Amino acid sequence: MASSSLKSSSWTPQQNKLFEKALAKFDKETPDRWQNVAKAVGGGKSAEEVKRHYEILVEDLRRIESGYVAFLKYLIKMQFKSKSLDGYY
Repeated sequence: MASSSLKSSSWTPQQNKLFEKALAKFDKETPDRWQNVAKAVGGGKSAEEVKRHYEILVEDLRRIESGYVAFLKYLIKMQFKSKSLDGYY
């Protein structure tokens, strides 16, 4: 897996919407789920990229539900105050 290409993969709002719809259509029981989702998203996304995008989404949801995101927002505010955003964006 080329992790650097996955990190640099950008997603448009339209692709994210297509991704959401594809996840609803192709549930975890669907054979070749990630290939189907990638095809639905388009834009040259691979099955590997859409699976990783899903894993990131799941991790983000876990952080939100655990309350960790509020702490991140606090850190980002502190970074704005110090004018140093390196590592955040």
